[in-house]
Amino acid sequence: MSYEGLDASRAQRTLTGGTRLLLALHLDGPLFVGLCLVGAVGTIIVFSASGRSFGFLEAQLMRFGLGLIAMILLAQVPPRLIRAATPWAFLLGLILLVLVMITGDIAMGAQRWLDLGFVRFQPSEMMKLAVPLACAWYLHERPLPPSPLSLLVLFLAIGVPTLLIAEQPDLGTSLLVASSGAMVLLLAGLQMRYIVAVIALLVPTALVAWQFLLHDYQKQRVLTFLDPQSDPLGSGYHIIQSQIAIGSGGVFGKGYLNGSQAQLEFLPERSTDFIFAVIGEEWGLIGLITVIVLYMFVIGRALYMAATAQDTFARLAAGSLSLTFCVYVFVNTGMVTGLLPVVGVPLPFVSYGGTAMVTLMAGFGILMSLCAKRKLVSR
Repeated sequence: MSYEGLDASRAQRTLTGGTRLLLALHLDGPLFVGLCLVGAVGTIIVFSASGRSFGFLEAQLMRFGLGLIAMILLAQVPPRLIRAATPWAFLLGLILLVLVMITGDIAMGAQRWLDLGFVRFQPSEMMKLAVPLACAWYLHERPLPPSPLSLLVLFLAIGVPTLLIAEQPDLGTSLLVASSGAMVLLLAGLQMRYIVAVIALLVPTALVAWQFLLHDYQKQRVLTFLDPQSDPLGSGYHIIQSQIAIGSGGVFGKGYLNGSQAQLEFLPERSTDFIFAVIGEEWGLIGLITVIVLYMFVIGRALYMAATAQDTFARLAAGSLSLTFCVYVFVNTGMVTGLLPVVGVPLPFVSYGGTAMVTLMAGFGILMSLCAKRKLVSR
């Protein structure tokens, strides 16, 4: 037996029990560890941002646990079943969005929830997964790059749920749903002339949206983004306090549980949308960089898995789910630091909340399922 054979045999015998369990459950070890580290950071920060509330801490742990269960269960589903169920999940999501318009619950001025008696949820969260999967399913057996007819079909598949969600109104989620579908088109090799045409249409589209589609509060968010100081005690208060919190943290931060902006409640939405500012105040630049590095590791690993998937559906779906997660991180950190308008997008696995966390974990479970077949074949 060669030395190479002996080394391979020895490596196989030295696999730990945890590694064997992850392989048996079709879970990717590095990605699983990365997600757990981000979740651990989120739990620690939520305790501080919530004013040392053990109720928030327990709820965050429970929701992350539910997300892990959803991820593990979906990772066991064979890729062919996911592909077969995709068009039905998309259709169900559209029906639920229409039901929201008709009979949905209204809270905080928005009609986004369906109350089924035993559970109350936002169907728009489901579309964050259904739209990219549906686009990948449609392109699975069609030539790439997509033809003009295919682009028209995909435009409708992305545009209809995006408009239904924007009408609720929920601008942040509608942008995430639209970007998830757009990622599939880019990964499918969308030709440059179409990309240029879309960019050229952005200005007239923005003007039409400003005049007829955007609500007054959404327009105010854009104006506040351009000049936060124009209304420092009103619409500009959130971003101003967020920038003060991040700037006051310096390089090393004020220390855990010692952030004045968060602990004295000057920072609004400190446990949800603006929790990134709490990290900057208490952990400083070092803490912010550490969190971003963790996110980049998760995104990089997910993209690597997508690039090595076996078929078109798996590559497009896994790649779009990975890049959509990247958009989540980019939009939240951008709006908290004042680089983007405030659109109400939480920081993944860190912000306090349940539906978005479970949805994202479910997405990673689907990603692992789609890439598990590659690992089984390679062994």
